[in-house]
Parts: sequence; structure tokens; C-alpha cells
Amino acid sequence: MEQGKRKVQAKNLTKRFGELLVLDDISFDVMEGEFLCIVGPTGCGKTTFLNCLTKLYDITNGEILVDGAPINCKKNNISYILQESSAMEWLTVEQNIQFGLGIKRMPAGMKKERTEEMLELVGLTEYRNYYPKQLSISMLQRTVIARAFATYPELLLMDEPYGQLDLDLRFRLEDELVKLWQKTGTTVIFITHNVEEAVYLGERIMVLTNKPTKVKKIISCNLPRPRDVADERFVEMRNEVTELIRWW
Repeated sequence: MEQGKRKVQAKNLTKRFGELLVLDDISFDVMEGEFLCIVGPTGCGKTTFLNCLTKLYDITNGEILVDGAPINCKKNNISYILQESSAMEWLTVEQNIQFGLGIKRMPAGMKKERTEEMLELVGLTEYRNYYPKQLSISMLQRTVIARAFATYPELLLMDEPYGQLDLDLRFRLEDELVKLWQKTGTTVIFITHNVEEAVYLGERIMVLTNKPTKVKKIISCNLPRPRDVADERFVEMRNEVTELIRWW
């Protein structure tokens, strides 16, 4: 991984929906291989930023660059995990996980290896032949997460992916996510409303204001890994971020 290279650049990003100003002249960089968590008040525009990045929304003003150029889904290997499950109902768990690998025409041996790795990672090996309608909500989301991880994307966008999971499973998946991020060098932009989750995962935490949304502060989170939620430094950082998010 090249040190100090900008992977994502947001320059004077502005997004309006009619008269409603959501993102107000936002500028920041995400470095290659970085794990950036974005937090802010509910409804402040966190998801809107990701939708602008992937061109689901047109930008009103400014620009977002990936490797110095506008995003190109044919060129850039990017995965996007939404809040809601996007598992394909007509495919089994195994087939869902393999979907992106098939599109990228991965060799059969590597495809099998990646599939087995992901099934084990998210604890779905014994459910590989189940269809989405046979799965719980948490199992559905694990399937979607495994599908995104399987391609080892250069940029992984995650929009509150663990919000519907129980606490124990969330911590396990967060630990595995960190291991995969460290192994692959993937650049991760992770949106969450959970401050503790942001401190547990992020190298940096970007705190947004309420609408019209600006960058309030970007905090470096250099706590050692694996992180201990009971550590005094962890608690201090969690409290700092919590205070920054307060809008009342």
C-alpha cells in the first residue's frame, strides 16, 4: 500500500434537493488503505454523501474523485453495503456470495477458496444452500457483507451494515472486518450512528454537523488494536465524539 496517497477526495461538495441544502461545501480526503468512520446527527446527510460518491445522486456543486478521477464503476473495484438487505432472493447463500466473483471472472479455484473463506467468516457454512427467505435478518445481512468482502474491493462503502445485528455478532463481525481490512489494504468508508462502533473501528472519525451539513471535526483514532471498550482512552474518545455530535 502506497503511503500518503489520496484514494478519495471530496472538494467543495454541495448537494441540494430542491430548496433543501443537505451537504454544504464539504471538503476532505480519504487516504488509500484508510478506515474512515463517519458519524453525525440522525438525518444529517451521511448516506447522501455515499450516494453522491457512487453517482446514485447528482452533485449540485463540487466534485468527488477516486484516484484523482471521477468514479468509474467499470474501472474501480467498489462495493457498497446498504442499510437494508440486498440479497438476491432467487440465489442461495453460496450463490449470493459468488455473484461478484462471477462478474469479475475469477478463476474457479480462487472463486471456491474465497467463497469458503467468506462462509466461514460470517458463520454461514452450514446454511450455504439456504435461500434468503429461509434466513433471519442477521443472516441476510451477513450474506450481503460476505458478498461484498469476497471481491476484496479497493473501496468498500458501508452504510450502517450492523444496525440490525445483536451485540455479540456485531463485535465478532467488526473484528473480522478489521482483520480483512488489514489483510487486503481496502479503503473503507463506514457510516454509523453508533459512536462506540466508530471508535472501535476507525483510524479516523469524521463528525458531521446537523443540516445543512458541514465537517465539524476529523479526529485521529490511534488506539492500539484489538481495541478495549473499557480502556480509559477508548472511553475518553467515545465521550469526545458523543459531545461533538450533540446538536441541542
